Amino acid sequence: MIAASKQPMIVPMVVATAFFLENFDGTVVTTALPAMAISFQSTPVELSIGVTAYMLTVAIFISVSGWLVDRYGARTVFRGAIALFTLASILCGLSETLVQFTLARILQGIGGAMMVPVGRLIVLRSVEKKQFVRAMSFVTVPSVLGQVLGPPVGGFITTYFSWKWIFFLNVPIGILGIVLVTVVIENFRQPDTPRLDWTGFLLTGASIGCLMYGLDLIVRTTVNQTAILIFIGAGIAVGAIALLHARRRANAIIDLSLLKVPTFSILLLGGLGFRMSVGAVGFLLPLQMQVGFGMTAFASGALTLFVAVGTFMMKTAGPPILRRFGFRSVLIANGVIGAVSILVYAFFTPSTSFLIIAIVLFCGGLFRSLQFTSINTVAYADIPPSRMSSATSLASTADRFGIGAGVSMSAILLHLVTGPGKTAAPVDFQIVFFEVAVLAMISTLPFLRLERNAGTELSGHRQGG
Repeated sequence: MIAASKQPMIVPMVVATAFFLENFDGTVVTTALPAMAISFQSTPVELSIGVTAYMLTVAIFISVSGWLVDRYGARTVFRGAIALFTLASILCGLSETLVQFTLARILQGIGGAMMVPVGRLIVLRSVEKKQFVRAMSFVTVPSVLGQVLGPPVGGFITTYFSWKWIFFLNVPIGILGIVLVTVVIENFRQPDTPRLDWTGFLLTGASIGCLMYGLDLIVRTTVNQTAILIFIGAGIAVGAIALLHARRRANAIIDLSLLKVPTFSILLLGGLGFRMSVGAVGFLLPLQMQVGFGMTAFASGALTLFVAVGTFMMKTAGPPILRRFGFRSVLIANGVIGAVSILVYAFFTPSTSFLIIAIVLFCGGLFRSLQFTSINTVAYADIPPSRMSSATSLASTADRFGIGAGVSMSAILLHLVTGPGKTAAPVDFQIVFFEVAVLAMISTLPFLRLERNAGTELSGHRQGG
């Protein structure tokens, strides 16, 4: 076992591998849907159930990750999650029917649900507080890179090879991850872990699943509106019951007492709005370039790579910036700048030069990466180690819901602006990007409530320094 104190960044680097794998796979499938539909003798619309099944499974099972770590140990759960994800990837590639593929994606979603919260928990428990910022920047960058690289790489593999290789490529990465986790990660867990709150788990999962699925159905013109209202209404009703259950039960799967920690509750609220805007941008940008501007998938993918470059550049620049200005100032100022960068997307036109778009996307990658690192770090500044697993589970659930809700929200807005049965025009994307920019701006308001010295132990910032 490698001591974390001697090699503090080895653990975050190992976790980052799994983060990249999960985020890359979550987005890479979308560009392969037409080719996969031909293989399954189906349509891309029908095949979207594979994407939805994965997202819903992750959202449902993510809440139980903290309890599993406390009960069975971080190394055991994390290694098992990677193994399950890798096995499911093989099954996805071997699928011959839509039913087989959907079942394999559900299995893959269970593994993916464990990766992010457990990995984040491992990082937070494996490094000293003064190293939190640097460690979280290591794991944030691969997450964003995976989301950005997924569509262009998926399109390249599907065009020149076979969509099956999208899943088979996960196998060597997964095997490497299993080996590294076995060697590097400590199997820490909490003694005397209480029994799992099955009622809370089922209620929470049902609520999130119904809400996300109901939002996803809104933009599908063939779906009856009554079904949409039933799913969304059921999600809200069951969610209310889940909250009442959590308030009355000790050791509930949703630890509402965490909301009494100011830094955690403020970052949870502000982070939710920020992730909704990020999810919306990730959905809208490729559509704007391909549908609105008539670009090829390759050209669109090449442009989005500049987001990845900006994200990577911020890995080393983030810690000094936070040390100089502190979390509160960075979250507010950088949040406003990030919102303005989204607003700039609204002024893109088919005649906008490739270079200008590339520069704007690069800057957007910088700002969003810094915001991700800041939120994912300072949220845990005042959480005691014994409650860290519950905090990471709750935050990861909110993260996943926020990004999914952002995608659904942007799809709904674009559908309303464009009109039923019509193809989106450049002006339609301009309107929706303006609305998303407003959401991003609003998401910075909760950060005004942060104490000026919030997270100083993590950033190294000192007032007047």
